Amino acid sequence: MRIVGVACGAGARDARCADGPEALRRGGLVSRLQQSGLDTAWNATIQPSSGAGPIPAIRAVSAQLGRRIHDLVARGRLPVVLGGDHSCAIGTWKGVARAVAPRGPLGLVWIDAHMDAHTPETTPSGMLHGMPVASLLGYGDPRLAAAGIEILDPQRLCLVGVRSFECGEAALLHRLGVRVFRMREVERRGLSAVMDDALAIAGADAGGYGVSLDLDAINPKDAPGVGIAVPGGIRGAQLRETLARLAHDPSFVALEIAEYNPYCDRNGVTARLVAHIIESLLAPARPRLALAA
Repeated sequence: MRIVGVACGAGARDARCADGPEALRRGGLVSRLQQSGLDTAWNATIQPSSGAGPIPAIRAVSAQLGRRIHDLVARGRLPVVLGGDHSCAIGTWKGVARAVAPRGPLGLVWIDAHMDAHTPETTPSGMLHGMPVASLLGYGDPRLAAAGIEILDPQRLCLVGVRSFECGEAALLHRLGVRVFRMREVERRGLSAVMDDALAIAGADAGGYGVSLDLDAINPKDAPGVGIAVPGGIRGAQLRETLARLAHDPSFVALEIAEYNPYCDRNGVTARLVAHIIESLLAPARPRLALAA
């Protein structure tokens, strides 16, 4: 496992999430994971250029992040990307998609309280961390999304835990056929059953699949260290238990955890949960297949 921090909060209203990766690193995340038996190293921390506006900053970060993630996945390393705001997903999953392309398309399970599927025409806030899903589907600002080019196949993308969204983004995902498991369905059916369906969607005839987790998907009682806390949500222990099944799946190729805001955390609760999730999801370590570059 190689950790890549993305110290960028340019897409968020509360940009202090940019300090999340460094707070986790200084808090001993790497040594804790190593003590759990995981082959772990901090690969890099990517930062935006000083003085750049939000779109140029995110565009540059995405390009740099995409190249690094592509290289790691192609060499058989499992990258764990730690944001920063969730706009980092544009770079993460572009890089993963290029790396797995020789085997097939990328599948993705997006666990989030929000849909993050706005375009400049539909967003009420203008915040770019509410747009990465649309960008990865080929919609939105052409400086962030290659217009009309899908990095993600909407048939292999699903959202889990959604409980706060607007009509415009919901309409886009509905039109594209993206499966959205809203929080009320998770509560009705149980997270385990929903994740069974989500993994079947993401893994169907795919070259590999990944998980992108926005910490605001988790109930604020268990993860207060986020910039936008939404009442309700998935309980932390439940998420850890459910994700643990991925530890044995060689098709799982990348993990992203976004929106950790250390200034909103309480007594390190959220930071510890991040470590627990990584431990649950990636242990025991297993050999990974190198992909053609």
